[in-house]
Amino acid sequence: MLLLIPGPVQTDPRVRAAMAADIAPWDTDFRTEYAAIRAKVLELAGGLPGEHATLPLQGSGHFIVEAALRTFIPAGGRFLLPMNGTYAERIHRLASEAGRVPVTIELPDTRPVTAAELDAAFAAHPEVTHLCAVVSETGSGIINDPEVLGAAARRAGKRVILDAVSAFGAWPFRLADHPEVDALVFTPNKCLEGMPGVGFAVCPVERTRARHGQAGSWSLDLADVLLKAELTGSGTPRFTPAAQVLRAFGVALHLYEEEGGQPARLARYLENMRILREGMEALGLRPYLAAEHQGPIIGTFHQPGGGFELQRFVDALKRRGVLISNFYNTTEPTFRIGCIGTVAPDDMRHAVRVIGDVLRELNALPPELESQLMARPGLPPGDIL
Repeated sequence: MLLLIPGPVQTDPRVRAAMAADIAPWDTDFRTEYAAIRAKVLELAGGLPGEHATLPLQGSGHFIVEAALRTFIPAGGRFLLPMNGTYAERIHRLASEAGRVPVTIELPDTRPVTAAELDAAFAAHPEVTHLCAVVSETGSGIINDPEVLGAAARRAGKRVILDAVSAFGAWPFRLADHPEVDALVFTPNKCLEGMPGVGFAVCPVERTRARHGQAGSWSLDLADVLLKAELTGSGTPRFTPAAQVLRAFGVALHLYEEEGGQPARLARYLENMRILREGMEALGLRPYLAAEHQGPIIGTFHQPGGGFELQRFVDALKRRGVLISNFYNTTEPTFRIGCIGTVAPDDMRHAVRVIGDVLRELNALPPELESQLMARPGLPPGDIL
């Protein structure tokens, strides 16, 4: 099965194989693995040893995002939130239910927030202490560029929490160049091609240490994660960790470096996206995003007309060995296809051919394309590219 969703992603067999072991989390050998992973994550984030710390937490991306909000924004505190996708909406709910107050910038879900919009919002709301934003919005595929976000926050003298869950490892970013960032958060099961079950925040040590107890939750207090590491070493978890997930992540990190790290991974994903987008357009499908707003992580396309049913489409693809998301998060009806994971350009070409076959079977191809196919019997739709 070719898995083309925005996460959890398709993984290398060596990553999956690393899960097949019983592990004692407090054993000295595993502590060494755990400490090495934390050090490698700090390096990949562009953090500075002694100034930044890697703070892991069990659970999905929502857990680590909520932990960052609770740790760095006090109860009743207000922060700026660009609202241009479903994951921003989720941040809104996580923060509101934790007693933090989002101040929203209302935007369409088809483009990133601009520097001018950020500057205007900061000027209108001097009471906010932070900007919290989703870097890669996996509802649509847009990128809210951390360079734009960070520069606006620095101009306003504010702090930043970056939800980089589906961007970290591919989109370029270095914490050392962003002193305004309180937390860079991500999970292994997106661009680093690991398994789900753990999240990471990379944070400045002094600012984190000063906020111990502010989270209002022992489990979600990143300052307490830091305290444990400072007291007993970075290889010692606070509570029982997702040990198998962490071991698999260690393998995924090795493969990441073997491939060439962030530049190589971004290049592969960009090529996957190019093939997908050009292929979908050749099949008469309309991208949801303008080309200048298209990120490399997820491609989103308007659903065809004529009684198209998303679940029927997904099921037909699955019977042919291609699995995509069976729901959409955009304002208008769409379907989305992931370009990340252990997926190569030839896999994307194959997916385009399969999608063309399925659209023809469902009578969802545009009439002019169907005419081309009728004139050339036996030609797979994807070969029109």
